[in-house]
Amino acid sequence: MSTDPETTPEATPPGAQPEASGTPGAENQPGPEPAAAPGPDPEPDPTEARTGSDSGAAGAEAEAGAGPGAPSGEPDGAEPGAAGAEADGAEADGGPGAEPPVSGRGGVGESPAGTDAEAGSAKGTAEAAPELSEAQAELAAQRVERERIARRKAEREHPVDAGGKLSGRAADLLAAVRAVESGAKAPAPTFDEAPAAPRRAAAPAPPQPRPQAPVRAVGDVAAVRAVLARGGAPEALAGPAAEALGEGAAERLAEDPWRLLAVPGVRPAQADGFARALLGPAAGPADERRGAALVGWLLAQAAERGHTALEAPVLEKALAQYGAPAPAETLEAAIGEGAVLVFHEPLGEPVAEDEEQPVRVLVGLEEHALAEESLADGLARLAATFTAPADWSAAAAGPGAELVRAVAAAGLVTHTGGEAARAEPLALAAAARGLGLRTVLAAHAPAPGAVTVAELLAGAQGPGRDADGRFELDLLVVLDAPQLDVEAAAALVESVPDGARLVLSGDPGVLGSAGPGRVFADVLAARAFPHVNSRTPDPGPIGELVSGIGIGELNQVDAPGKEVVIVPVRDAGEAVHRTVQLVADSVPRAFGVPAEDVQVVTPGHGGPAGARALNAALKERLNPGPGRFAGFDPGDRVVHVPAPGRAVPARVVSADAEGLHLDAAGTRIVVPQDRVEARVRHGWAVTAHQAVGSRWPAVVVVLPGDAAQALSRDWVYTAFGRAVRHLSVVHGVDQALAHAVAQVPPKPRTTRLTGLLKALTAAQQEQV
Repeated sequence: MSTDPETTPEATPPGAQPEASGTPGAENQPGPEPAAAPGPDPEPDPTEARTGSDSGAAGAEAEAGAGPGAPSGEPDGAEPGAAGAEADGAEADGGPGAEPPVSGRGGVGESPAGTDAEAGSAKGTAEAAPELSEAQAELAAQRVERERIARRKAEREHPVDAGGKLSGRAADLLAAVRAVESGAKAPAPTFDEAPAAPRRAAAPAPPQPRPQAPVRAVGDVAAVRAVLARGGAPEALAGPAAEALGEGAAERLAEDPWRLLAVPGVRPAQADGFARALLGPAAGPADERRGAALVGWLLAQAAERGHTALEAPVLEKALAQYGAPAPAETLEAAIGEGAVLVFHEPLGEPVAEDEEQPVRVLVGLEEHALAEESLADGLARLAATFTAPADWSAAAAGPGAELVRAVAAAGLVTHTGGEAARAEPLALAAAARGLGLRTVLAAHAPAPGAVTVAELLAGAQGPGRDADGRFELDLLVVLDAPQLDVEAAAALVESVPDGARLVLSGDPGVLGSAGPGRVFADVLAARAFPHVNSRTPDPGPIGELVSGIGIGELNQVDAPGKEVVIVPVRDAGEAVHRTVQLVADSVPRAFGVPAEDVQVVTPGHGGPAGARALNAALKERLNPGPGRFAGFDPGDRVVHVPAPGRAVPARVVSADAEGLHLDAAGTRIVVPQDRVEARVRHGWAVTAHQAVGSRWPAVVVVLPGDAAQALSRDWVYTAFGRAVRHLSVVHGVDQALAHAVAQVPPKPRTTRLTGLLKALTAAQQEQV
């Protein structure tokens, strides 16, 4: 590695630490974590403990009667749970969500590093049998309970009275919740509030295209606006509230003001202020309506961070942090009302009949529970499709031979490997087509020869559907499988017909999905399906560097052609200056890569060296203009965000009364005027979650000093792996880089898919 494509005063020999970093010590050894610098408070996970000072501040806000404000934060096409408008969140404290950076200079003697503050219905399969196995009985019991809740919700005219008793299966489930309590934090004396990431309304993609939901009538929105006005809430929330609450939104909101939490971006303190304005002294922290809404909001916030469920003690602790006087009772009431579902997940190996099986009690939202169960059922269905291997021996040659043989013998196969290993599923697809099979390649981002998963599900690309709404194909190969969230995966698997084969392929080292779930990791962890692990190494110095990062080692690499360059910087201003210099001058001149093929990757959107600041500086240099249409000019490089989790690179073509016209690799897109601000960003600099699934000839990874705390191994692995020929790292995070690679693994996500797959597999084996 060297320090710059050009000879500069800062240049140091390959393998040596840049002197400007001032970092003593052995190479590749993680140093102490840098101290936090003053800055915005971190975005708390709904499941993490809050400090007394935080509670006091939040309580003061509530006591002051602060009403709800406009939703905070900005939608990000690739990361859930962004902290306010600044962080690029995709990892939750367990998954999506991002924590604000901390000051510090990054470690060298290593190599560059990055940081990202971004980080169908269930198909019942348990049929009556003379004797049910424990796994079958558990699955059947869960389904029966959901049916009971659905009937009770349909028949009930009034909510259960506070403190009311439950009976039967519900009482047993609630008793289990109590049984696993583990010292929840004492309830806060006032309504508690903390900055929270705006919620994404994530609905599962349907198995077949459906018409868009009708726009709410003007009268509905007007009625909601009137209720909001009575509570001192901004009129801008009327449309989103009417859409989120559905028919009768105004009446429902007036009866239960805490339903305002269903609107993306609204926080508990804001809903509390709104409720006090409407209900007066009757609005208190013990109100049962507040408790039910808060439980749902906490689970939705957890989903923003990648979780599909939370353990009951964790959820009770979070309720206490937000001022619920009796967290366990609050959770019980929400379960009894059917607002959330509760599940028992066995822990450890099965025990003898006379022993009690240890379980963990999980609580989740219905949409995520149904999606995970539908996905598990669908995967099990496909895996059981073929009982004998097909004869594909004529096609089993070349780099994908092992994968071809595995797919010939099974209905569902997983495949893992780095960037070079993508050649294997591509070879499989070519071989299958040669055998006359209807084959479709699907990827997270636009790729040669592949459709995108989003466009496939929407019916805009790929094969048609049969009378049952399933794809007309024989083999579906999904690249970038780690980017599948549970709802998209459920819709995708449900759309694969009986008799077809499915291959899930991807690199398990990259950042996870923007939406809830860890589908690919859970499927691999279940060890229930045939698996092919590629042995094809990623080539060159960049491949060697990235491969080491994947196993927690930030190694020195020999880069005689300056394939990897470290550019040390002292502060954010210098980071922006050097980035512009690299993109506009140094990289094009030294490597012959035009500026439009150089991509900048940075941890977050905000901050003095975040994506916004970098894009502003790069626009001024590469495409200066007045920003005639919402800050954009023809020729601007942009990212179009049609839905959370998707980021489509494009160029601005023109603008008119119809909206902003974009060109995305030959596809024309028109973004309406009122959606430009929310759906279009400048794209010279993007976050790692926006970049995942794509690669560029040259990449400049910018690591400003205030991003040190947000570094993680999977972020560094993803950011560095976007480069094909050249990687420059604008390095200002000192030893935090080596520390992150060696000691900061991906944040865990709480999900149920692995357990469901193991239970279904065990049940199928018992029936054989």
